[in-house]
Amino acid sequence: MADPLLTLSGVHTHIGPYHILQGVDLVVPRGGVSVLLGRNGAGKSTTLRTIMGLLKPSRGEIRFDGRLIGGTPTPAISRAGIAYVPENMGVFSDLTVGENMQLAATQGAFDATRLSWIKALFPPIATFWEKPAGTLSGGQKQMLAVARAIIEPRRLILIDEPSKGLAPAIVTAMTRALGELKETDTTILLVEQNFAMASALGDTVSVMDDGRVVHAGDMAELSGDAGMQERLMGLSLEVHQ
Repeated sequence: MADPLLTLSGVHTHIGPYHILQGVDLVVPRGGVSVLLGRNGAGKSTTLRTIMGLLKPSRGEIRFDGRLIGGTPTPAISRAGIAYVPENMGVFSDLTVGENMQLAATQGAFDATRLSWIKALFPPIATFWEKPAGTLSGGQKQMLAVARAIIEPRRLILIDEPSKGLAPAIVTAMTRALGELKETDTTILLVEQNFAMASALGDTVSVMDDGRVVHAGDMAELSGDAGMQERLMGLSLEVHQ
């Protein structure tokens, strides 16, 4: 396994009276795509929100590039080089696509070369630059959410279910775009239910159940072993393709 960029060790998270994460151990190698799989309610989204500082761990350690970040305020985690694309996308509907992008550019001005690359990666960004983001389709909003996260170079991007509710053609386009992003120096931690997308992008995989990681290994191994899929998920992941 490559040098770890992010590690979670025995992380517990409560939301009110509910004990959601119950000792999560997770390693995200530097470079490539790490996928987090599991049934609904297993704790995947809570894991991302805890890493991003939106939820405070009640116990355990979170280290980013060796530095403790568990419980650190979200703005400081963002400044350290971590971006987050939530499941609900968080797009500002009344602002234009360009204004949404501008809000994510902490340096003020866009890097012209990087912006051109993003527009080529996600063509609707260029097409609808001056249109209100609220007029975009679901797939186009998802592209905007990811584009916003990468408008400046990030060391780690947390992406929560980017294919959810999208048409197959848009999922294919998103998979292709994330595949190109994966070839840069950016590390991606991806929560995804669409196993075809997850297996196409993932280098490593961790499977969660009941607030814990119950399996970690190479994605190729899990993709090629229907019996392992059955044991870990209770249902062959082939049905999610």
